[in-house]
Amino acid sequence: MRRSGKNKTQSMPNAHIIGLGRSGIAAAKLLKREGYSVTLSDLKNSPAFQQQQQQLIDDGITVKLGYAFEPDTSDNLIVVSPGVPWDIPALIRARELGIETIGEMELAWRYLNDIPWVGITGTNGKTTTTALIAAIFAAAGFYAPACGNIGYAACELALADKKPDWVIAEISSYQIESSAAVEPRIAVWTTFTPDHLSRHKTLENYYNIKAHLLTQAELQIFNGDDPYLHKNAPASFSNAYWTSVKGKADLINSKGAYIENGWVVFEGAEIVPANSLRMVGEHNQQNLLMAVAAACLAGIGKDAIASAITNFPGVSHRLEHICTWQGIDFINDSKATNYDAAEVGLNAVSAPAILIAGGEAKAGDDTGWLEKIKAKAAAVLLIGDAAAAFAKRLAEVGYSNYEIVETMERAVPRGAELAKQYQAKVVLLSPACASFDQYQSFEHRGDNFREICQKLANG
Repeated sequence: MRRSGKNKTQSMPNAHIIGLGRSGIAAAKLLKREGYSVTLSDLKNSPAFQQQQQQLIDDGITVKLGYAFEPDTSDNLIVVSPGVPWDIPALIRARELGIETIGEMELAWRYLNDIPWVGITGTNGKTTTTALIAAIFAAAGFYAPACGNIGYAACELALADKKPDWVIAEISSYQIESSAAVEPRIAVWTTFTPDHLSRHKTLENYYNIKAHLLTQAELQIFNGDDPYLHKNAPASFSNAYWTSVKGKADLINSKGAYIENGWVVFEGAEIVPANSLRMVGEHNQQNLLMAVAAACLAGIGKDAIASAITNFPGVSHRLEHICTWQGIDFINDSKATNYDAAEVGLNAVSAPAILIAGGEAKAGDDTGWLEKIKAKAAAVLLIGDAAAAFAKRLAEVGYSNYEIVETMERAVPRGAELAKQYQAKVVLLSPACASFDQYQSFEHRGDNFREICQKLANG
């Protein structure tokens, strides 16, 4: 798909990339290589962005910082980074003007669609499942790096001299919405609960966006233990593969992966002992089943699957053990950016626990999360913009042992004090919130937690 060299008298097509993140930079470099005149813009402006700006200018890419995008009829292509809402007025106007507008994931697809993809989506669980699948494919000898929401930006793989054997892509609803042409060989849907409703407006709209990826795929895998998927997906995906930790009897159509007598079984064959995965929690057993199903559908053998799962270290920022200090474990679950994920995080650790929560709140049902706090948290430390609202909700359900500490720098040492006071074995960062009030990303937040915990442990 690479464009041939241009005659100097010909004008180059114009492309505008919105968003100066990793995905936007990769898209800009890819299009520059393919003969486009490229402009990259971002609403934000910071010293770090200014440094990147100069590097990109040196590569012949125009960069506009502190710039609110407006469509220009001279543009031939607009590429949207994952964090940019698909329905902002400027993008709606661009489409009305007939300017081709796509997401960064779809741009990568155009240069990698001769390679089989595994696309993983879902409200929660997709990062662990993606990382597991990538590890299994690597153990089988494939060059199959994870990309999308974790690992590489998809366009970075398209830029590389060596193309992957498989593309293992974690694909969010934002990326599906702006990349409708992506057709994975195998698609996995991990869970479905209310999230991102401030962007997608309704649960039905959010569901339909995710369902589009599965519809595009040749083979589909669903988490059959997810109540919403169990109820709603079978009508549209009658030939899908299903998973269940409860056994074969709970599979939707008796086709898929399940746990029986301590083994992960796929299509009747024992693949790997279920306890081979060191990550705790029933949700990780579900992730394991989906990863094994994907590997089996790709034709990967038992030995590679067993080797990868036995040696899998876990995922950063998802129930990640940071350190143990005076008998107290400090656990980083910064990726728990909604109530359901935070409930899963609390469920996975020993009680009593000291919980650090808060950030930029999202719409959603907090009922189950609050009940889990009452059952397992000796105390809750609240940070970020959501602190006051969370304090009010905790008081409303009769939970009074909370403190507003505002920042991570205060939360970690206070958590250590309270853990000693209540003989808690765990201080858990599981925010139930996005991170953008105080941090650039959930990774940035988790890294800050890790840094503070390690300073505490090192005295």
